[in-house]
Amino acid sequence: MLVRASIEPLMWENQFFGVKSAILRFTEDAPVLKPERLVGWWRVQAKIPAQRTDLLDALQQLDFRLVEGEVDLALPVVEVTDPQAQIAVDADIPTLREQAAQAFAQSRFRAPWYAPDASGRFYAQWIENAVKGVFDHQCLVFRTPGGDIRAFVSLRQLNETDARIGLLAGRGAGAELMQAAIHWAHQRGLTTLRVATQMGNTAALKRYIQSGACTESTAYWLYR
Repeated sequence: MLVRASIEPLMWENQFFGVKSAILRFTEDAPVLKPERLVGWWRVQAKIPAQRTDLLDALQQLDFRLVEGEVDLALPVVEVTDPQAQIAVDADIPTLREQAAQAFAQSRFRAPWYAPDASGRFYAQWIENAVKGVFDHQCLVFRTPGGDIRAFVSLRQLNETDARIGLLAGRGAGAELMQAAIHWAHQRGLTTLRVATQMGNTAALKRYIQSGACTESTAYWLYR
C-alpha cells in the first residue's frame, strides 16, 4: 500500500535531545511517503493503531522499525476515600528527578535510538515540570514516616470532563497512587481518568484494570 503522511518536526524534542527528528501525520490528502522525503532527518517517528497491520507492513518496507506497543486506558472517576497524598513542592524536585530517571529508563527514548541517558533525562524533566505546573498540572507524592518520597503520580486536566495520569511510580504503591489520582480528578468534578502504558508493562496494566480501567485503544511506535 501507499503511505500518505506529512512530516512534522518535533521542535521541543529536538531542542531537548539535540537531534533532528520528526513525526508522521497520516491523512488521506497528504503526499505519498517516499524514501527521498525522509532524507536529512536523524529520526522519524510514527504512531499507528495496532490493528493497522497493512500500515505496519508498509512502514517496515520504508525501513521503519518497531520500538514499542502502547495501551491507552480509561476509567470512570468515582468518589473514593482521600488517601492523603501530598502535593510535591520545589524542594522535592531533586529526589523526584532521580526517581523518575530510574523508573522510566527503558521508555521509547532509550538506546540505541537515543543517547543512553536520554530517557532518564526526559522523564526527570517531565516530573520537574509537573511540580512546577508545566504540561502536567500537579505532582502528588506519598512519603515514608521519615519524610522521604516513596511514590509519586503526576496529573493533567485535559478538559471539563477528563484528566490524564502522566507519570506514576512507586514499588508496591500502585493502589494508593491510583486512589490519589481518582480522588484528585473527583475533586475537580471530572468524570474520566485516562492513562497510557507500554504493552509489555503487565504489572501496570494489571493495576489499572484492577482499579477499574478498560482498554480504549492500542498502538505501535515505529522509528526510522
